[in-house]
Amino acid sequence: MAVPILQELIEKGEEEDACIELLSNILEVLYKAQKHGAGEERHKDRGDTELVKVKKHIQLILERLLHTVNRRVIILDRENTLRSHYVACMAAILSQMDKDHYSSYIKAFPSRPELMDFLMETFILFKDLIGKMVYPSDWMVMNMVQNREFLHAINQFAATLTEMFLSNSSFELQLWNNYFHLAVAFLTQDSLQLENFSQAKRNSILAKYGDMRATIGAAIRDMWYNLGHHKIEFIPSMVGPILEMTLVPELELRKSTIPIFFDMMLCEYQLTESFSRFEDEILRKLDSEVEGGRGDEQYKQLFESILLSCCQRHPELAKPGENFVALVTGLLERLLDYRAVMNDENKTYSMSCTVNLLNFYKEIDRQAMYIRYLYKLKDLHVSYENYTEGAYTLLLHARLLKWSDEANTAPMQGLHSPSLHTQRQLKEALYNQIIDYFDQGKMWEEAIHICKELAEQYESEVFDYEMLSDILQREAKFYEKILKVLRPSPDYFAVGYYGQGFPPFLRNKVFIYRGKEYERREDFEMQLLSPFPNAEQLKSTSPPGQDITGSLGQYIQCFTVQPVEEAKVRFKDRSIPEQITNFYKANHVQKFSYSRPFKKGPKDPDNEFATMWIERTTFITAYPLPGILRWFAVTSTTTTIISPLENAIETMMKTNEKIMSEINRHQNDPSLPINPLSMLLNGIVDPAVMGGFAKYETAFFQESYLQEHPEDEGNIEKLKDLIAWQTPLLAEGIRIHGRKVTEDLRPFHERMEQCFMQLRAKVESQYGVREMVCFEDRRSGRPRSMAWGPDWDRLSHAGDRQVLAPPTPKPAPRTSESEDRRNERKENRSSTFFGYRRQDLRQSISELPEPKEEKRRLSRNMTESSLGSSEGKQPLPSRDTTGAQPSTAGLSLSPTGFGGRVKSASKAPPLPRKISPTVYETFLEQSDA
Repeated sequence: MAVPILQELIEKGEEEDACIELLSNILEVLYKAQKHGAGEERHKDRGDTELVKVKKHIQLILERLLHTVNRRVIILDRENTLRSHYVACMAAILSQMDKDHYSSYIKAFPSRPELMDFLMETFILFKDLIGKMVYPSDWMVMNMVQNREFLHAINQFAATLTEMFLSNSSFELQLWNNYFHLAVAFLTQDSLQLENFSQAKRNSILAKYGDMRATIGAAIRDMWYNLGHHKIEFIPSMVGPILEMTLVPELELRKSTIPIFFDMMLCEYQLTESFSRFEDEILRKLDSEVEGGRGDEQYKQLFESILLSCCQRHPELAKPGENFVALVTGLLERLLDYRAVMNDENKTYSMSCTVNLLNFYKEIDRQAMYIRYLYKLKDLHVSYENYTEGAYTLLLHARLLKWSDEANTAPMQGLHSPSLHTQRQLKEALYNQIIDYFDQGKMWEEAIHICKELAEQYESEVFDYEMLSDILQREAKFYEKILKVLRPSPDYFAVGYYGQGFPPFLRNKVFIYRGKEYERREDFEMQLLSPFPNAEQLKSTSPPGQDITGSLGQYIQCFTVQPVEEAKVRFKDRSIPEQITNFYKANHVQKFSYSRPFKKGPKDPDNEFATMWIERTTFITAYPLPGILRWFAVTSTTTTIISPLENAIETMMKTNEKIMSEINRHQNDPSLPINPLSMLLNGIVDPAVMGGFAKYETAFFQESYLQEHPEDEGNIEKLKDLIAWQTPLLAEGIRIHGRKVTEDLRPFHERMEQCFMQLRAKVESQYGVREMVCFEDRRSGRPRSMAWGPDWDRLSHAGDRQVLAPPTPKPAPRTSESEDRRNERKENRSSTFFGYRRQDLRQSISELPEPKEEKRRLSRNMTESSLGSSEGKQPLPSRDTTGAQPSTAGLSLSPTGFGGRVKSASKAPPLPRKISPTVYETFLEQSDA
């Protein structure tokens, strides 16, 4: 009567205490039956009638109770307390069953389908109970008792699978699949991961229950090999579960189960002569498993050694197997690096590891995984307001798409709506997002390129003129921002990570970092060191030795580098606004330099320039900056030595360029403060401040130097020419300074003019006269800049005269009266390099201070500029003694891009005479006529 009563109580879900009490009575009956069975072995002479009755009774109890408890446990998912009681009942029942009980129970099923249904339900039930943790995690005894009984039952049912469901006629794929998933779930459950417990608890579990993972792992391995030719039906579906099992951090388990992977490879290869399905699946699953916390360096080494050993025993798989192992271990290395830094507060290194992974997936042509990490990288950039880098990252995805109505094959990512069904729709949405990011990052030149591509589609492909109008308006705003919005150039830093204490992706490597706006090096270094509190910062900028790179510590080296602009052919010898050229000086750069001065030879305490050598290190990065990261690894490094003379030439070129830049800035914006211009000019013209170029003359222009270094004759001429070209630049700078200087600084300005007069007379007498030729630019009133190119090679020496022919200006066509008025309005806001409006010219004559001789010289220069720029196209008149008009062969182009005339220095220039303003105005009127 016990079984019906218990069954009724269980199905009603009531009287829990009564259930437990009645169950204990049943278990007592089972115990007595076992004891009676043991006595039967000792007393063979007794009849077996009573034993048969007891066994049938036990079978009836087990059959009804097990089915009832199974059904009741599945129903009671939300009632965990009652659920645990039923699980305890089931565990108690299973603990009383031996091999004979299981065998009798299996044989009692009247048909094979009913047995298969029972096994299916039992596997599902066990897997459900294992996954949902019926007992609290700290209730070790109950969890281990349950696992012990489940393991025993699983192994008994596995024997049934092999005996009854393995032959060709009786093979059941789903049943075997359920078994493997149950066994792997049992092996990987948290309560069996002994490495997570304390040493005392671990020892207690091993002493009483053993390591059940090894037992079930060996069973899974044996069951796999029993499949025979049915293995191919489990590829690739079983790759993920087997991988999850091998990643469990137990050495012997890994050694016994990793060979299953080779068996999978061999099975697929023998059938298809490749194992591409297996390879694709393991790469996909490995990504999610390692990111979830599984896997370590030991696993990578074991995987490599075991599989290579297996492949070498099969010649047909030796080469493809070796390539596969290299592929997986390479991915594992990158995934482990990524996992190590993914939870850091500083996401700098997470971005770097993410790029390593997406580059890896791109190389092996796994587009879905590649796009997945692209969006991870984009989200990291946006969270740190790296909008430029976020735009470049999205652009990589957009470049994979076509302007077509083909359906999207890659999975949707990010903010993209499911309504974006075609590649054209998705690409357009991506482009608009990219434009927004470029706008926020002040990379308007890049946004303009995207706008042009969208405009072409709207105009020529889809004929959406409304969208065309919108995108053209956005493009126009970007052009305006380029010229009007302040955009400071970023600094670049070289960072070296030396020592074995860094992770592999940083160890003994150098990176070039792109700083943020107005970011100081001190702030950058502080942020750089925060993830490595134990790292030591190197003070020297020289490459460290083996004692540093091979040590176990962490050493970081950081210093500022200068971007090396690539020569732009389209900018060469052309007048370009500074706002345009400055962008390319600090962007799209892949080469950077660092100059370290050092002394060589006998020291000259009075002139350090003579022994000032430069060690210039040039770094080339893997990709141009900016890009999908704010930093890239250095791929090559070269070191060159710059002689003192070459250093002097570079210094003069940079000084001239700086003067020109300041002039253009003040011509564009008269409201700029005058202090930077004052310091720049005074530091050059006043020998008491910086010493001027007299140091160069003492060091390099002596006859003794030329005798010792005859190979430097050409460079000496270059330096002399640079000194000569500096004079008209200084004249223009002082003119602007005189117009803007306040009364309290007027004495300072006059002192600077006196110094300049002396300097000019000396330079023109020794190195010749340089005159700037400026053609009026009527297009805009913005400052102009010239590309600084190697124009020295174009200088030809013909006697005492250097000639460079500027582009021949074309005559302006006649215009109508309305066009004349428009041109007049443009003229009022136009500017040249050194050009001025005519009323300013007249005013400047009266404002020019003494000495009087210099007034005439400046007046005369300005007269020629006015004549040369009337209508903006006519060449300048000659200023030689004959008064004849010069040809274009008499003009020269300065190294900074100025058109000008180079005169001989064989004789001193004539002293200027004073010209009255009245005569000058009459001359202007005649020239207008």
